[in-house]
Amino acid sequence: MLKYQDKVAEAVAYIKKMIPEKPFAGVLTGTGLGDSGQSLAVSVSLAYEDIPHFPVSTVQSHMGKFLVGRMANRLIIVMQGRFHLYEGYSPLDVTFPIRVMQALGIEVLFVTNAAGGLNPAFNAGDIMIIEDHINLTGVNPLVGPNNDDWGERFPDMTEAYDNHLISLSESAGREVGIPLRKGVYAGLLGPSLETPAEVRFLKTIGAEAVGFSTTQEVIAAVHGRIKVLGLSIITNIHDPDHLIPASVEEIIEVAKSAAPRVDTIVSSVVGMM
Repeated sequence: MLKYQDKVAEAVAYIKKMIPEKPFAGVLTGTGLGDSGQSLAVSVSLAYEDIPHFPVSTVQSHMGKFLVGRMANRLIIVMQGRFHLYEGYSPLDVTFPIRVMQALGIEVLFVTNAAGGLNPAFNAGDIMIIEDHINLTGVNPLVGPNNDDWGERFPDMTEAYDNHLISLSESAGREVGIPLRKGVYAGLLGPSLETPAEVRFLKTIGAEAVGFSTTQEVIAAVHGRIKVLGLSIITNIHDPDHLIPASVEEIIEVAKSAAPRVDTIVSSVVGMM
């Protein structure tokens, strides 16, 4: 049986045959956000199932395409769809694309997600810059033997989300007239949505948005010395005293409506770098 790093190497070798140079950044799109790479001039489009050892998206709205092209005159990877622990994937499966992009040479990772809002000042449709996260999944992609070629055993997480990229995204928002929030993202295992008691707990520990992704990928990216900018689309607001049931279809629709604004922020930040 092939080792994990050998599977990554085979996926990288397959992709490298089709791209002309080292990509500068990767964009990992979340639920309903597959169109947040609209400004990408696509030159290569690969289905996940065609890439050796790549996981396959099973969740609604995750298109399962690995795109490569130009954005703001930089070679960029856009992944239309991600993988979640609740699908039955392991932390290593979830972070497999991060290791592939790391080996391809990306310097920056833009990670997006659809999230429930916990801050009462937020509104559905807001874009929140992730300042920090709380990993409540109970797992970590770095458990097990460390690959020293990928990163150090105990990576520092005091600036998991790069402060310079946060500053650039704020500047981009001001320039194009897109208001941006900032806050802490809590990552849960899922797929069941939060109970009122869980919402109160999350607010008490300082979370301002909650979802079922992102933390695993960001941990792997930081381990791989990749700078990260995280953007959450607030799809609904959690008020534990007046909870309104949220459907997946409604969440996807709100995320889809925000995708063009996310694309504008990402492409503007790429152009500033």
